[in-house]
Amino acid sequence: MTGDPILTGQFIRLEPLSPAHLDGLVAAAAADPSLYQWSPVPLNRDAATRYIETALAWRGAGTALAFATIRIADCAVLGSTRFFDMERWAWPAGHARHGRSDPDVCEIGYTWLTRSAIRTAANTEAKLLMLTHAFEVFEVLRVCLHTDARNQRSQAAIERIGGKFEGVLRAHRMAADFIARDSFRYSIVSAEWPAVKQSLSQLLRRQ
Repeated sequence: MTGDPILTGQFIRLEPLSPAHLDGLVAAAAADPSLYQWSPVPLNRDAATRYIETALAWRGAGTALAFATIRIADCAVLGSTRFFDMERWAWPAGHARHGRSDPDVCEIGYTWLTRSAIRTAANTEAKLLMLTHAFEVFEVLRVCLHTDARNQRSQAAIERIGGKFEGVLRAHRMAADFIARDSFRYSIVSAEWPAVKQSLSQLLRRQ
């Protein structure tokens, strides 16, 4: 897989998640825990330690790459996000994509922000940075995004950045409140990326 990138924008920077971000994650989540009804967010130091350890284990397995979201102006940790479910397809010998180390498809998720970063440019720019990396560096064919069927705020955010609704996956994953949640499934495919990139860039300029 192509390195452990640091993705830098105008307002935020995405750094590969590490133990160095522990205190920042704890502080970011503590600002308003009520925000995270539907999201798996580490709400204390022990939970944040496990969160980072799990992210690093998945990174070692080649299935995920987690980031800390850093505000450039003051280097504050605003939250986290990650690529995960990174799949590499079994392309036959001789195919142009045979032997790739980068994923063919992936998901973006585990995204959360501290209270002060909600409704700022942070999420838009993070998605622009990650989607650019996915489609232009990894050269993925598809990026998926899922959200709890009850989480209307997340659904609206995904639709705003150009995700196409594909349907509902029933009893898809364990929810943050420990039930088998239904998930709304969205995706962006490589052919749609130029238009999505233009739309995201325009949205970021307005923010």
